[in-house]
Amino acid sequence: MNNIERALMHGLFIHLHHNIDKAIDFGAFKELNEKVGRESAGALLIGPDANDDAAVFKMPGDNGLVVAKMESHCSPCVPRPYDSAATGAGGAMRDVVAMGGRPLFLLDFIGTRPLDQEVIVGPCGFSEKCTCGECEIMTSGERVNLMVRGIRDMCEKMGVFVIGGGLSTSFSDVVPAVVASVIGRLVIEKPLTKPAKNAGDRLIILGTTGNDGNDTLYRAGLVDVMRPAIALFEEERATMEAALAVIETGKVNACSDLGAAGIGAAVSESVRFGGLGAAVDLALAPVNIEGLTPEEILICETQARMLFQVAPSDVEKVLAVARTKGVSAVEIGSITSGKEAVFNYGSKEIARIPHQPPAELLAEHR
Repeated sequence: MNNIERALMHGLFIHLHHNIDKAIDFGAFKELNEKVGRESAGALLIGPDANDDAAVFKMPGDNGLVVAKMESHCSPCVPRPYDSAATGAGGAMRDVVAMGGRPLFLLDFIGTRPLDQEVIVGPCGFSEKCTCGECEIMTSGERVNLMVRGIRDMCEKMGVFVIGGGLSTSFSDVVPAVVASVIGRLVIEKPLTKPAKNAGDRLIILGTTGNDGNDTLYRAGLVDVMRPAIALFEEERATMEAALAVIETGKVNACSDLGAAGIGAAVSESVRFGGLGAAVDLALAPVNIEGLTPEEILICETQARMLFQVAPSDVEKVLAVARTKGVSAVEIGSITSGKEAVFNYGSKEIARIPHQPPAELLAEHR
């Protein structure tokens, strides 16, 4: 197990971002929802136990389907509050899109220290003492204003209403709480889902990759400084419109947004939940800066990207539809009949991710 495999598998199998069911009893929610479903039959299509990108449900008396997602983006707001609050909102919107929905409404919650207390914004924010000379000292209230502006600017660009939210100044931790909930409307008759469906389907990526959003590497202890993802407002809107146009063709078999742990997590989770494998050539993924390492392409969390799985016969149509919206769209791999995700860079193997965590990894975190 090399370092990048360790980092990605740490994110997939250890860190709670991808393993909420280890802390929350989803079975209890499923049981509750089944009981409530006796009173409102057919109202809930996809709930929390499905491990998908967002929930899908039907409002009584409404013929359409609604999509909803709640996303937190807390730690990245320490070094980069404006961008991280914006990308938290944008990430929740992409999760709605990944199910086949257009985001329409947002509620947000921010929890922070008392507004007059000083905070450090920058790479040293976690230690509360700047040693790099690049940090900025401001009040908690000034930081709140940055986070609110980031959420507002993303909503404005994406055409999403802010309909409510909450604020608490009773938090004492250096990390603020930043949570966004997004509600949207499905644009197709049935929701898309994350699990891979068919061996042979092709993987198509929308958007370009950079080296920002190295949170997974940071949490795994492989880099010293967290570089949160940069908010890409224009690109985010273009990717959403391209993704919805592709989805409306009816040619998409599975879909994921590229959030935490990037291409690596999106592909690995899809094939794990679908009981299949994948072969990806990272050298084919479009990049927005030169000199990226294969590891950065694999795991970084650059925004405004989506991943589709389509039949081989539909690849050219899907690529053409996406490109009419001015968005980069490229085939980077395929679904296989295996039981692991294999990531190469040309002829060089970069990572091989199984469906189950290796005993070595589990032993490290006991």
